[in-house]
Amino acid sequence: MSMAAHRKMKSRKRSEMAGNIVSFIIVILLTFVVLFPIWWIFRTSLMTNAEIYKYPPSFLPEKWLFSNYKKALEIFKFWKYFFNTMKIIVPACLAGTFTATICGYAFARLRFRGKNFIWTLCVGSMLLPPMVTLIPLYIMWTRGLGLHDSYLPLILPYFCGGGAFNIFLIRQFIMTIPKELDEAATIDGAGRFRILFNIILPAIKSAMIVVALFIFIGLWNDLLQQMVYINSSDKFTIALGLTNFRGQLKQDWSLTMCATCLSFAPGVIFYLIGQKYFVEGITMTGMKN
Repeated sequence: MSMAAHRKMKSRKRSEMAGNIVSFIIVILLTFVVLFPIWWIFRTSLMTNAEIYKYPPSFLPEKWLFSNYKKALEIFKFWKYFFNTMKIIVPACLAGTFTATICGYAFARLRFRGKNFIWTLCVGSMLLPPMVTLIPLYIMWTRGLGLHDSYLPLILPYFCGGGAFNIFLIRQFIMTIPKELDEAATIDGAGRFRILFNIILPAIKSAMIVVALFIFIGLWNDLLQQMVYINSSDKFTIALGLTNFRGQLKQDWSLTMCATCLSFAPGVIFYLIGQKYFVEGITMTGMKN
């Protein structure tokens, strides 16, 4: 190797190392920007109200008052709200994931009349703002079906396909699976359902977990629809309970932040459990159209 080529290679390695260092620093800074509000909420939850209003504000509490959480739990009915929320999320996640998988499999593998037109409508419905359909759906559920103060309007839609984006996600993931596997199974005498359950489902486990996580996060944070369909305090979810709790306390920010931390903690835990599959599912979705 000539001296010029050797210098060129060393220069390239230095450039790559410098680029990696800069990228790493940028990622660290962005991580700090994202996590800082969460830390600020947690830090505020461990302070007294007098300390919260002190200027300049301190980055760390003077005393770590974990007793604030005990006080908050005496007022904020966390476990009741949590189980009420799970009454919505568990059936919706199970039904939404299953029906989205069935629909995605149909669009990816089956041939039927009007398939392209129906697929276009499905994808196009993702562009429709939820506010446009809120009032018609409310009239249908309450006046048409008489479902007042009920969880069913929040659950039943997930029994009808699991959502357009979830169908799209599953369909795109199935498209990455070679059709030769289906053909080989058909030659061996397998039917559509056997191919789905024995070949397709094990291969798209990551995508199904991503769909379940999307449904979980969507319902956990869906304050608007829960306010519309749930009226009695005995049926309040985490989102409604936190809103009501904040209104009761007014200026008691330490207890409000305690309730806020308790409210988003389960969502963070569920995400961390499924993080590997979430990243893998999102990465694999766009590999093949």
